Amino acid sequence: MPDGASGHSKMDNTLVKALARAFRWKRMLESGEFTTIAELATHEGIAPSYMTRVLRLTLLAPDIVGAIFDGAQGSDVTLARLLEPFPTEWVEQRVQLSRTT
Repeated sequence: MPDGASGHSKMDNTLVKALARAFRWKRMLESGEFTTIAELATHEGIAPSYMTRVLRLTLLAPDIVGAIFDGAQGSDVTLARLLEPFPTEWVEQRVQLSRTT
């Protein structure tokens, strides 16, 4: 590694792709292209319950999303972890996710 480079900073491609999908789906719903999650889920060929869990990723605090895109999130911040219920309040998200790093 070059001097000053961090060996623990690695982008989680699975998590990044899920975030991208979540924000894409949110735009599709907000634009009126699809009127319900069920309709969009059918179009995408996935279960509505899974889509709902992924769409919750759009509620993450902007700095948490940025850390994920930078590969600077904690090692326990995984897609599986974020598909579980998490607080909608950004301060609480930061507290909960900082406990796992």
